[in-house]
Order: sequence, then structure tokens, then C-alpha cells
Amino acid sequence: MSQVSVSPSPRHSSYHHQLPANSSPTSTISDDDDLSNHSDSPNDLRTAQKSSRHHSSGGFGNGTGSGYHSFYSPPQSHHNSGSNSSHSQQPQYVATNECRLIEYRGHRIAAFLAANRQGEYLLCLPQAFELFLKHLVGGLHTVYTKLKRLDIVPIVCNVEQVRILRGLGAIQPGVNRCKLLSANDFDVLYKDCTTAR
Repeated sequence: MSQVSVSPSPRHSSYHHQLPANSSPTSTISDDDDLSNHSDSPNDLRTAQKSSRHHSSGGFGNGTGSGYHSFYSPPQSHHNSGSNSSHSQQPQYVATNECRLIEYRGHRIAAFLAANRQGEYLLCLPQAFELFLKHLVGGLHTVYTKLKRLDIVPIVCNVEQVRILRGLGAIQPGVNRCKLLSANDFDVLYKDCTTAR
């Protein structure tokens, strides 16, 4: 899976503002203003640190290429790789649009071939729920809660994958969202559903 990094355009420049000595806590100051001259009121929205741009050795950013002020950093993902925490070293699954009906636990289930894992398939989670978990848990929302607790992140289907699953009858005609789960992760989920009662 390719990662995209965003950095500001070089044509953006810093703006310098001269604030009056009696500026309010909601006044806007730039990263270049001296923060020691301003009051430390509880409503002050500024940080005590200066921007990391002042400490870089040229170019933009703080050495990471992001170019964001310390409190404007892009959000960091707190999820792991999309599988159980014991597998956190592996990259997240990437699904292709190649869908097959595979034999899994004695049933035929729609699954997409994983692009970055040789020979592995990603199961249609709503169909797997209907076949294996419906009688064990209250609903699909409970399954998503369990997945979050187990630190398993399902893969969200793209529009084409949803269309394919609807065409195969794996999901209802009106459904426009679906998630995929690897067989290994589904085994972990199934074990949790059958033992944690």
C-alpha cells in the first residue's frame, strides 16, 4: 500500500504580525512572534513552544517533511496494521477487485484476493456475520465493538467491491458499504464470540 505524504507548497510564506502590547488572548500571532512578550492566560490558545520551523536546517517542516506547526500535525493513526496485535509488524491488507466464492468453514463465502499477501483472501464481513456469528452475538454493531477491543481493523470496501458483492448476492441490494476481514482475523473474532459469553 502506498503512503501519501502531504507537504505545503513552497509558494506559501510566513506572515508577520505586529500585535499591540495589550492584545487579547484570542488574538492571532504567527510562529515568528516572540511568545515571551504575551500573557499566559488560561484562555490563551498558543503553545509554550515555538514552531519547529525555526529549528530546521532548511526546507519546510520539522525534519519529517510535514511542514505543520506542532499543534497542526496531521493525525497519527492509533490503529495497528489491520490485524491482531500479535501480527502488528505486517502491513495492512490491500484488497483487489478479484472476488471469488471460497470454501470457508463448510460454507461458500465471497472473498477478495489480497493484493499484498500471496494466496490470502479477505472475507465479506456482513456475509460471514450472517453465516457464522448471527446466532452468537446481538448484531453487526456488536461485532464491530469486539473487533475494536481485539485491535482488529477491517478493510473498507471501495465502490466497485460493493457493487461486485451486491451482484453476487453477498450483501443486500440497498447496502452501499461493506467491510472485509482476513480469514485469520475472522478466526480470532469467531473464537472471541464463542468463548466470551
